[in-house]
Amino acid sequence: MTWGWVGVRGEWDTPEAEASMTAMAEHGVTWTALAYAAEQATAFSTDIPFGNDPTVTDDEIVAAIRRAHGLGLKVALKPVVNVADGTWRAHIGFFDWDVPGEPSWTQWFASYRRFLLHAARIAEAEGVAMLCIGCEMVRADGQEAHWRALIADIRAVYSGLLTYNCDKYQEDHITWWDAVDVISSSGYYPTGTWTQHLDRIEAVVTREGKPFFFMEAGCPSREGSARLPNDWSLAGAPSGEEQRAYYAEMFEACEGRDWVGGLMLWDWPARLYAREDAVENDDYYPYGKPAGELMRETYRRWQREAAR
Repeated sequence: MTWGWVGVRGEWDTPEAEASMTAMAEHGVTWTALAYAAEQATAFSTDIPFGNDPTVTDDEIVAAIRRAHGLGLKVALKPVVNVADGTWRAHIGFFDWDVPGEPSWTQWFASYRRFLLHAARIAEAEGVAMLCIGCEMVRADGQEAHWRALIADIRAVYSGLLTYNCDKYQEDHITWWDAVDVISSSGYYPTGTWTQHLDRIEAVVTREGKPFFFMEAGCPSREGSARLPNDWSLAGAPSGEEQRAYYAEMFEACEGRDWVGGLMLWDWPARLYAREDAVENDDYYPYGKPAGELMRETYRRWQREAAR
């Protein structure tokens, strides 16, 4: 389960955050992605000021890692770039070649490198099991040489597993999967389509010979969301049953594929709402909802089966 998004300063090292993570661990979770964001101004900016507000501080990141480890959870640290004006990070992009006087991929990756190496050093110092080096950077995916150079630099300071979280539908478009240890993607696939997409992803996993898991997957508890689970702004009334049905379909589809290493569900907030308010909450969070109970039952069953 992903915890703590979007990683807003001041929210990760509080009694509320501790209670939230404890509640998450009680749902059968064994891994957590601690996801936090640094903001660049626009999709064409080349500066990523990760030391500034609203990004969580280093002390907050370390506190969250240690809290997760104390609960027996394995941690995937997930530093993410967002765009302050609301543009989705997939649209961050520049000319394919550097042009004098224009913002460039070289400039952007230099800033991104500083951000990722800073996270990698924290991850190494705290014994984090996995580092996610990017999330849904669709326009950046084609910059193979930059990614390979970045990965080499990260490996010089971090000894754990590396993954890249490509966006949905992009698994078979990445040309540098061989450079990471684990393939992962955002599995927001519409209801009724899981089989076809798992077939497509399986071909990639077989070709690359790498482990695979869904670094993100889930569905809002909202009417209509199962048909477009990646749309957090879709209009619709709260519906815990729609979310539960989506979870059930997703779990069943993935359970039949032994190459799917797991699901890092999206998501669990650092500050939980009251359980009695869950029925009116229409976000991705499963806490207090039918999907949360299904998740707990399924995860615990998978753990029992794995222990046999």
